[in-house]
Amino acid sequence: MGEQGARSDGKAAKRATGAAAGNAAAGPGKKSGAPAKRPAGPAKQESHLAMVRRARRINRELAEVYPYAHPELDFRNPFELLVATVLSAQTTDLRVNQTTPALFAAYPTPEDMAAAVPEKLEEIIRPTGFFRAKARSLMGLSAALRDDFGGEVPGRLADLVKLPGVGRKTANVVLGNAFGVPGITVDTHFGRLVRRWKWTEQEDPEKVEAEIAAIFPKSEWTMLSHRVVFHGRRICHSRKPACGACPIAGLCPAYGEGETDPEKAKKLLKYEMAGRPGQRLSPPPDYPGSPAPPLGAG
Repeated sequence: MGEQGARSDGKAAKRATGAAAGNAAAGPGKKSGAPAKRPAGPAKQESHLAMVRRARRINRELAEVYPYAHPELDFRNPFELLVATVLSAQTTDLRVNQTTPALFAAYPTPEDMAAAVPEKLEEIIRPTGFFRAKARSLMGLSAALRDDFGGEVPGRLADLVKLPGVGRKTANVVLGNAFGVPGITVDTHFGRLVRRWKWTEQEDPEKVEAEIAAIFPKSEWTMLSHRVVFHGRRICHSRKPACGACPIAGLCPAYGEGETDPEKAKKLLKYEMAGRPGQRLSPPPDYPGSPAPPLGAG
């Protein structure tokens, strides 16, 4: 059940193939190639109810653009997802995915990883950065899984956050995508976008999580997280968002912070939106882009 939370229905997946990138580049309500118009955006004095309605509409629009949204870490079981998520701190999911094949070949179980020679483990995960601290966390959480949970990853938030190197963000990733338990993952992209969209003004991840959870039904939490992160990585970048290629520009109070010219904005698109590989070496079958290359290739 490794990716139960990351699947969309077949009908939505068909819409994605060959259409998502063109629609995103065309702007809200536009066909591919049509000129984008400057959207009015939401009113400056927006009531809480209006904000909630706008937020839910953004989620629906993102579901149309990214029906294939999924966790961008390669994994086959809860332990692999847990380890990959810990490794993803301060690096890209791509670099983690390029590193974990050798890691899991050497240490496929918590018992194996807990008994690793630290220097050998560090050398394998070196490409992900902060490899000494990460090695300590991986060996510590593996020992805890071995000693306290029978070598199995627990499916409860309260248990997961007790593991070395595991906080609420990591726990929610594992629960939502390995166990099908709804959760909101507040990573850098998610926090940045929900503040940009005026869904919250909070900076603390736990407060962000609580405020966003109050806006959406619990059943939407996991997929909402994927959609927002996908949008942040592909279109709504931190320094130069591609406003002119954004399918939700008309709902965004920050429209104009980035490039508004449609043709120039298209050049800022990333991954499958720009016709390039995503971050996974083994993406889901419904992903419309191509797999990323292994470490050292290309």
